[in-house]
Order: sequence, then structure tokens, then C-alpha cells
Amino acid sequence: MMNDVPSKRSLYDISERTKKRNAAEGRFRLYGIIAIAIGLLMLLVLVTTIIYRGTSAFQQTFITLEVELLEKKLDKKGNRNIDDIKKVSTFGYTPLLATAMQNALKENGIETDLKKKALGGMISKSAAAQMRKYVLADPSVIGTTVEFRFLTNGWIDGYLKGRYTRESVENSKFASAAQFDLTDKLVEIGVIEKKFNLDFILGADSSDQRPEAAGIGVAMVGSLYLMLVVLFLSLPLGVAASIYLEEFAKQNIVTDIIEITISNLAAVPSIVFGILGLAVFINYVELPQSTPIVGGLVLTLMTIPTIIISTRASLKSVPPSIRSAALGLGASKMQTVFHHVLPLAAPGILTGTIIGMAQALGESAPLLLIGMIGYIATNMPGSVAEGLFSPNSAMPAQIYEWAKRADPAFIERAWGGIIILLIFLLTMNTLAVILRRRFERRW
Repeated sequence: MMNDVPSKRSLYDISERTKKRNAAEGRFRLYGIIAIAIGLLMLLVLVTTIIYRGTSAFQQTFITLEVELLEKKLDKKGNRNIDDIKKVSTFGYTPLLATAMQNALKENGIETDLKKKALGGMISKSAAAQMRKYVLADPSVIGTTVEFRFLTNGWIDGYLKGRYTRESVENSKFASAAQFDLTDKLVEIGVIEKKFNLDFILGADSSDQRPEAAGIGVAMVGSLYLMLVVLFLSLPLGVAASIYLEEFAKQNIVTDIIEITISNLAAVPSIVFGILGLAVFINYVELPQSTPIVGGLVLTLMTIPTIIISTRASLKSVPPSIRSAALGLGASKMQTVFHHVLPLAAPGILTGTIIGMAQALGESAPLLLIGMIGYIATNMPGSVAEGLFSPNSAMPAQIYEWAKRADPAFIERAWGGIIILLIFLLTMNTLAVILRRRFERRW
């Protein structure tokens, strides 16, 4: 009988099974790297597209003209009575624009076959309202010549931004190749130029006839009031409910049903909350439609489950030894929670709250159902009460409103609005990370 010969394989030799396992691990790592690379590529494409399409909204084409504010047009009685001057509508100011265009061309030696109406049509329809506002603020300027910087209309702006060509407006009734030729000449002498458009950030929405004058500023204020309502309602309610469920409530079938309900509410589509807000807050409670107070209440309902879940997770992360030590030293249950557990869980609570608010800031479906659409946002609120109870819009709803309009100038503004919205969201998420790292304690 032959004796078994012990194997002389070295411990450093790699078996076939180990090689296969290492190869599988290497493939898995490769798959992970590829997945991350694809995700980063998609993110890069998204960000690049948004920036490429949206940055042009922050620039606008302006035309500088010297306008003679004729007394016979603006103050026929000549008494500078503000009530008489107010009777002159924007239609009374419109002829002054075409005359100013003709004078500018004559001064610079530019010849054109365009009629007076076509010359005036190169200027935005907001120009007449701009002049009227200026005259009403200081009637003494009537009879003088004042230099104004007006917006050009959307077609001239689109031509300089590459949206339109002479061929594309061949059969258009809104613009012509002759107007584009004149635009090139006025650009050369500096009468027409593109500049940073602060009114896009601070201004209000405009009608379909004046896309070049549309801004997102009022919608930003509407979003601010929305977030104030969400903050002052969802944070105390969400934290109080979390403390009770996690620290005081007994575990039974009732609390189990509540926890399941909260988890399900966190997954409910946002449009359902919009329908709820429409049925309850507007139709039943009869709160004013399209107001930030209603939008804030709807978004509060949507945000509370997220805050409860994140707050409970933060409370659970506090070691039980903290509670035991406090109770052992004679603290009551209430003192233990509010003096020891809650301060230690605060970073997670703040982070969850900010992330929940950031999610609410980007919601548009609930706001559309309660009527917060962009065309309402035309004036800045004069007080906090007006900001809460007067019709307004929010950034997501305003972006949606622009995106559904046919004019490419509004599409450009929708992309620009997305940039501003993403800046807000990025700021809020960055703040959440900073707060967590600033106040987080490790055990």
C-alpha cells in the first residue's frame, strides 16, 4: 500500500479557485467604475446642456435712443397736472419711439427703406411703458430730450443670439431681413449692444408679446414665501411627531399603522398632494387660490413625512447610553430627550429638514393644480401679508409656464430659470452638508 505523499504546494501559490474569485472581483470593480463613469458622463451632459442653453438668458439686447418727450403728445394742456398726464396711455408714447429711431439713423448717416412702423417695431413693446413710468415719476422732463436704454424686441435679440436668420424670417410678419441688416449697422456704431440683463433675475413675468422683458424675480420671491411657510410649519410638526413616536409612544398596532402610513406618504406622488390642497384648502377652507400660503400648506404636507423619517433616524443614532446616563442621574424622560438626545440629533434633523425643503422647492405639479402659474407673477408684494395671501408664482411653476409657450425667447428663459433654480438647490444641499459636518459628533 502506497503512503500518501503530502502536497508540496507553497502558501504563496494561487489556486485556480482563488484566481477565478479574484477575476470575478476584478470584473465587479470594473463594472462599478463603468457605472460611475456613465453616471458622471450623463451628469456632465445635463449640466453642459443647461449652461449652454440657459446662459444666453442672462444677456439681452438693448438699444440706446434719445427721445424727445413732446409736450403736445404727453401734456396737451401744458399745466403739468399729473392727473392729465396719467390719461396718456402707452399708445401715446409709441410714436415717439419711431421718431427717435429715425433721428438716430439720420444723425449717424444710415439710410434704410424701412417705414416708420417697422423702425418702431424693432424696439420692445415694453419701451412705451418704460417711458410713461419715467414721465409720471418726474413730469418736469416733458418737453426735453432724454436718453433711454430700451430692450429690442425678441426677434432682434434672437437674431443677434443666432436663433433667427434672414432666411428664417423670409415669410414672417414680425421681422424682416431689412431689419436685421439695419441691426448689423446699429451694432457697428454701438447703438445696439448686448449687455448683462439684471431684470431677468429681479424682474417680473411679461405677456406673450414681450418675451424679452420677462424675468423670474417675482417668482423667486414667491418661492421664498413658500419656503417660509414650509419651514415654520413642517419643522416643528415633523420634529414633535418624531420625538413622540421614537421616545414616548408605546410600540403597539396603532404606532405600527402610523409608521407605515408615514412611510407610504413619503412615497406618494406630489400631484396627489396638489389635488388634496385644491380640495381642502381652496374648495373647503376657501383660502385664496394661487397664493403662497396655500402652496406652502400643500408643500408642508409633502415635506413632513421626509422630516419625520430623517428625524427618527437621527434620534435612533444617539447611543442608548446617553439616555441611561441621564436617567441614572435623576433626569426625567422629558429632560433626557430635550437636554441631551435632541441636541445630539440636531445635525441630522437640520440636514433632513433642508433636504426636504430643497425637494419641495423644486416641485411644480402641486403648485400647478392650485393655480400658481407664471402669468400671475407681475408685481412684487408690498408686505409680508400681501406676499402670503396675494396671487403669485414660484420658480418651478414659472419655468413650466415659459417652457410651454411657443416663442423661443421664452424657452431660453426657461433654461435660464433652471440655472437659477439649480443654484438655489445646490446652495441648500451644500448648507445641509456643512451643518452636518459642523455639528456632528462621533461616538
